[in-house]
Amino acid sequence: MTAEEIKRHRVESVLKELLPEALSGLADERIRGLTVTEVKCSRGRSNAKVYLDKSFLNEKEQGEALRQLRKVGAYLQNHCKQSEGWFKAPIFTFEFDTQLEQVTRIEDLFKQIATRKKPEDESHES
Repeated sequence: MTAEEIKRHRVESVLKELLPEALSGLADERIRGLTVTEVKCSRGRSNAKVYLDKSFLNEKEQGEALRQLRKVGAYLQNHCKQSEGWFKAPIFTFEFDTQLEQVTRIEDLFKQIATRKKPEDESHES
């Protein structure tokens, strides 16, 4: 791992702690309770993609939350800069994390495969 990668991972880790703290201080209930699941910074650390848990929001609420997050992006940057004493903070883009849904879907597929194979296995044993 290079020194640049180590710095990037450190910034991602710090942002993963700072962003929920900053979000909790906002007045908007829709975004105050959002959970940050992952933060991925670009190579130069000038941009960061922030992944959020969407399990408690429907599609309409997700759209509203993303609009609100775009509006408070500068506030979040300032919070991070002031908290860490940085000269600049990355520009944030927000997305809802679909990884949990994908993992659940894959697990369901494996269960379906397992249930289809059981009758075949039993017929070979007889």
